[in-house]
Amino acid sequence: MEIAVLGGGNGSFAAAGDLSLAGHQVRMWRRDAAAVASHRDSGCTITVKDFRGTYKATPALVTTDIGEAVHGAELIVCPTPAFAQDEIAKRLAPHLGDGQVVFLPPGTFGSVLFATAARQAGNRARVAFAETGTLPWLARKHGPFEVQISARGKHLPTGVFPLSRADATLAVLERAFPGAIRPCGDALSGALMNAGPIIHPPLIVMNAAPLEHFEKWDIHNEGTQPAVRRVTDALDRERVAIREALGYGAPHFPLANHYAASGLEWMYGRGSHERLTKSGDWRERIVLREHRYMIEDVRMGLALLASTARLAGVAAPLVEAFLSIGGAICGEDFFRTGRTLASLGLGDLDRAGVQKLLREGFA
Repeated sequence: MEIAVLGGGNGSFAAAGDLSLAGHQVRMWRRDAAAVASHRDSGCTITVKDFRGTYKATPALVTTDIGEAVHGAELIVCPTPAFAQDEIAKRLAPHLGDGQVVFLPPGTFGSVLFATAARQAGNRARVAFAETGTLPWLARKHGPFEVQISARGKHLPTGVFPLSRADATLAVLERAFPGAIRPCGDALSGALMNAGPIIHPPLIVMNAAPLEHFEKWDIHNEGTQPAVRRVTDALDRERVAIREALGYGAPHFPLANHYAASGLEWMYGRGSHERLTKSGDWRERIVLREHRYMIEDVRMGLALLASTARLAGVAAPLVEAFLSIGGAICGEDFFRTGRTLASLGLGDLDRAGVQKLLREGFA
């Protein structure tokens, strides 16, 4: 199938490389003109490394023209951080066409943001938006055009906006990610599967001292200690409580399954945490005020969880606490600057109004 991949980070290179190797016609867009020119000069190839070996993938197109990248594509994959979505959504909005699917893995409820951008651009094409709980790849770039994939998603709980287009949307996604898509209802359900705002806030906040002290620190290895795990599990129980209060059923993909040696598999399957820590790719210098774990997962992800908890009438003290502490570290009010239902334009809707919008989309 024809697939457009947006962005130039870890997830985007993993997507472009892996989907090209799977036989799809992939067109890759990024805004960095110098990087695109350099990639073209090198033959547009992407080196993909995993446990099986090293492979060369060649997307059909690498471009700075987003219209050229997405024209005629059945699927548009945007595996970028949530804080990049607003600009990308506005660039993409005029170019969307009937029947296209925009996939945000994960989305932080970006489905509504992208749909709103298209609406504000006057684009009335029948487009579906979908989001899931994690990147389909545990990946890190090892060079400008080289990516290491430590694990691939085996279970991707996926919500669709509007829900009325779910069947056709999920069929498109299944062709790109065969056997991995797990329908979980509407886009808010998909957003509430996002693992980033659960795993990363305790890691970056509770490891703040060593992160500022050491040149490099692996928060997924020595930073993941029993005390941190207990807090993460408690934070995840708040996420599940929000899902249940809004009527979303199991499976909720609790993060504890990511670390477990038995029982239900998590999104990446069994043993993914061990593969992640053994890779060494996450031993890095983290600047607290700049890293995406703080800027994306605390500021945006937890702000969304906090506002959704209020809609559901659920107490979420750890969500509120990490949101406040992260904001204090960065010197800003994350609930005001982060992504909330109000910032997405849904602040005036009650629960019934939100659910109606999720089913039917914008008029």
